[in-house]
Amino acid sequence: MKKLILCFFVGMLSVLGVVAQTKNGGISEELLGRLRDAYQGTPEQKAVKNALASNSIAELAINGENLSMIDTHFSHRVTTKGITNQKSSGRCWLFTGLNVLRAKMIAKHDLPGFEFSQNYNSFYDLLEKSNLFLQAIIDTRDLPLEDRKVDWLLKNPIGDGGQFTGVSNLIMKYGAVPKEVMPETYQSENTGQMGMILKWKLREFALELRGLKLAKAAERKEVMLSEIYRILVECLGVPPTDFEWTRYDKAGKAVSTKKYTPKSFYDEFIGEDLENNYIMVMNDPSREYGKVYEIEYDRHVYDGENWLYINLPIERVKELAIASIKDNTAMYFSCDVGKFMDRKKGTLDINNMDYASLFRTEFPMDKKQRIQTFSSGSSHAMTLIAVDLDEAGQPKKWMVENSWGASSGYQGNLIMTDEWFDNYMFRVVVEKKYVPADIMKMLEQKPIMLPSWDPMFAPEE
Repeated sequence: MKKLILCFFVGMLSVLGVVAQTKNGGISEELLGRLRDAYQGTPEQKAVKNALASNSIAELAINGENLSMIDTHFSHRVTTKGITNQKSSGRCWLFTGLNVLRAKMIAKHDLPGFEFSQNYNSFYDLLEKSNLFLQAIIDTRDLPLEDRKVDWLLKNPIGDGGQFTGVSNLIMKYGAVPKEVMPETYQSENTGQMGMILKWKLREFALELRGLKLAKAAERKEVMLSEIYRILVECLGVPPTDFEWTRYDKAGKAVSTKKYTPKSFYDEFIGEDLENNYIMVMNDPSREYGKVYEIEYDRHVYDGENWLYINLPIERVKELAIASIKDNTAMYFSCDVGKFMDRKKGTLDINNMDYASLFRTEFPMDKKQRIQTFSSGSSHAMTLIAVDLDEAGQPKKWMVENSWGASSGYQGNLIMTDEWFDNYMFRVVVEKKYVPADIMKMLEQKPIMLPSWDPMFAPEE
C-alpha cells in the first residue's frame, strides 16, 4: 500500500513538473502532442519531405520562372585583366584590395598582366593581428575574465578575414611585392589548420599575460611574438626585404630590371596614400544615416586605424559607385554573398530561389530587421567593376570581380540585380575624388564608437 501511495505521489510530481515546465516555456507532452497533430502528412508535405531527403534546399528552391541568364551587357565597365583565386582561405578582403590596385597598375604601366603577392601581405597581417590581440589582452588584464570585451577577445584571437583598413594599413607599412617574389604555399591557400595552431598559442599566451605586471607583460609579449613569427615563416615563407624584378610590356619585351624593397616597389608602381585617399561608406538601415561610426578593435594593426564608415542611404552609395565606375576605377565592395546566389550562372538575384513556395511560409524581414537579428551581414569582399544604366541613368544591374578562380560564376565574376544590391550590399570603399562635399563634411563628426560584437562587425572572408 505504501508503495502504491509512493508511486502515485511520484507520478503526481511528474505531472506537476510537466505543467510547471510548460508554464515556464518548456515543451510539455500535451504541447508536443498538439505539434504532432498539426503535421497532417498530406501528399504535398510527403512530396516535399521526400525531395528534401536527398537534395539540397537551394537546388529545390530554384525558381523555374527565373532560369534564363541575365543579360551580360554593361553600359559602363572598368578595364581589368585576369581572375584571382583565394582558394580555401578567408583572405577575400586582401585579394579585393590588391585587385583594385592591380587594375590600376596594369592600366598605368601598360602591363600584359600582373598579380600582387597576397602571401606577402598575409604574413604581416597575421603577425600584426597577433600583436593586436596580445596587446589588447595586456590592456584589458585588469578586467574580469567574464567581462564581455575580454570574452570577445578570447573568442576571436585571430583569423584571416578582414576589411579595407587592413589593406591600407598593411600596404602603407610594409609595401607590396609581385606574386612571383613570394608565391603562395599550401598553408596560405588552406589556412584552417594554421589558424587553429595560432589560436591555440595566442589563447595560451593570453592567460599568461593576464597574470603579469605591465613591464613583465611587455617583455613576455616580444618572446611570444617571436614564436608566432617562427610559425608563420614555417607556414608561409620568409617575407623578402629586397628583390629584383623585370617589367615587361604588352608585347612581352623586357622594359626594365631593377632592385626594389617592398615599399619602393609600391611607391614606384602605385604610390597612392591608401590611408588618406579613400572613405568607406555603408548602407545600414538599422542605424541613423549621415553619421560616422567606428568599430572598436576592428583593425589589423594595433597602432593603425579602426574601421570608420559613413552610413548612407542606398541611393547615395550608388551615386558614388557609379561615378567611380564611369571613371574606370574599380572599388572594394562587400556584401552578403551567400543569399540567393546561383553559382552555376554566377548571378545574385532575389528571384533565383523561391524558399517561400518550397516551405509554404513567408520570410518578411527587411534589411534593417535582418541586420538586427544577425540574419544578414557583410560576409565577402569583391571588386566592383561594372554597372548597367538605363536611359534615365538608373542602375539595372552590377558586376563584381570575384576571387574564387576563373571557372567560378560568370567568367570569374558575379552579376547582381539592382534589387539584390539594395538588399544585400553593405560596404563600398571609394576614392575621395568621387565623393561630394556634403558627404565629405560628414567626416568632421566625432565617430560613434560601436563594440566589437556589434552585428555590423564581421570580417570579410
